[in-house]
Amino acid sequence: MTEQEFLRKMQDDVLVTEDPVTMDLRLDASDLWDSLSIVGFIAMAKMTAGKKIGRQKLETVKTVRDLYQMLQ
Repeated sequence: MTEQEFLRKMQDDVLVTEDPVTMDLRLDASDLWDSLSIVGFIAMAKMTAGKKIGRQKLETVKTVRDLYQMLQ
């Protein structure tokens, strides 16, 4: 998945926002990164990249770029 495809999925499916999502978006400073979006990201990772990512691993991420790197 390209960065642009990933950002689109994050914007439309995970964070569910009209605002553009960038790789440098700080998740700890965003109201959009909540328990529902975490579950959405875990599902997206499984469906699009075949990755099984646990909730504990997500506690260490700081930015959207960190999430993208998990899928690589």
